[in-house]
Amino acid sequence: MGKAADLSKFDRGQIVMARTSIIETARLVGCSRSGVVSIHAKWINNGDISRGRQGVSRPRFIKGKGRRRLSRLVKQNRRQTVAQLTAQYNAAPSASVSKHTVQRTLLDMGLCRRRPTRVPLLTKRHSQRHLQCPREHRV
Repeated sequence: MGKAADLSKFDRGQIVMARTSIIETARLVGCSRSGVVSIHAKWINNGDISRGRQGVSRPRFIKGKGRRRLSRLVKQNRRQTVAQLTAQYNAAPSASVSKHTVQRTLLDMGLCRRRPTRVPLLTKRHSQRHLQCPREHRV
């Protein structure tokens, strides 16, 4: 059974709109009775069922425009190091950032380093043997 903090907005709405007992509502939604009671009390007192812990983290230093600029710098030369990217990013008159901030932002954007795997190329004989099995089992 989940806690009140684990419930989705839909489940919270179901708790508020349910016209059944606390136990039946808890079974319907799949959470504890205390979770049902706390959400229902929030709705009666505040008229709001949202979570109280939204936006508690520190705001990002590199926001939307800076992220787009950083991705453009990465796409210009994909083999640059984080230190080189940081130097290029700090060359503009905007606020300067550390290389850890740049690295964290790149990881957050899904741009992480990858090493291309080296695979031996197939010879003509390999490709013929590779296609031999499907040709034999063709219907």
